[in-house]
Amino acid sequence: MPVLSDLLAALRSGAVEIVDLTAPLSAQTPILELPEQFGQTARFELEEISRYDDRGPAWYWNNFRTGEHTGTHFDAPNHWVTGRELADIASVPVGALVAPAVVLDVVDQVAQNPDFLIEVEHIEAFVAEHGPLPDGGWLLCRTGWSARTTQAEMINRDDEGPHSPGLSAEAARWVAEESPLQGIGVETVGTDAGAAGGFDPLFPCHHYLMGSGKYGLSQLRNLDRLPPTGALVIASPLKIETGSGSPTRVLALVDRS
Repeated sequence: MPVLSDLLAALRSGAVEIVDLTAPLSAQTPILELPEQFGQTARFELEEISRYDDRGPAWYWNNFRTGEHTGTHFDAPNHWVTGRELADIASVPVGALVAPAVVLDVVDQVAQNPDFLIEVEHIEAFVAEHGPLPDGGWLLCRTGWSARTTQAEMINRDDEGPHSPGLSAEAARWVAEESPLQGIGVETVGTDAGAAGGFDPLFPCHHYLMGSGKYGLSQLRNLDRLPPTGALVIASPLKIETGSGSPTRVLALVDRS
């Protein structure tokens, strides 16, 4: 198959670079924080089974425990009440796991305002400069937030609540209902802005995207290493039956020729 042979040759030569967009999973990985009256996700935990010892002299392995939406993760439509009758993570079509991506850079705006919201006009300006959004692709939102690697930095909470960037309610609706995209990817702990619990509807990225059968990727890294257009994203969640999402290894292929 010449296409696959050409791709392999390009990967080996460096003409196509593989960029890892995934944050490592550990007990220190930032997690979502919900109001205390709601159920909370678990931090990532490793439980050693054996390590070349009496419990298993020739092997090392662990059990692990974590939430479906911990670290770099993939939101399936059934994660939100608006998509409750739609696909679980095991039912996401494999074609959606390999998709083109564009990168919208709002780092400068977020540096001035951690509550900065991407509006439809920002996406339209991107399209005017770079061309149409990819059919069935990802809108990756580069905010610089991936530099924040602790729980406190990621959530950025004060007496008024958490502060982090995201999409406005109207931009979320537009991506879900009017764009050709299959979803969004963000550097923050979840797809919605920190203040989105007070938006109408609350958490609009979840509300609109999940309800439209679309997807979300969160806690991405290395978006600064991707071009505005042309990258191909491979997002590989665990195939958890009835699951609402999964920690995910997310890679991007970038043409460096």
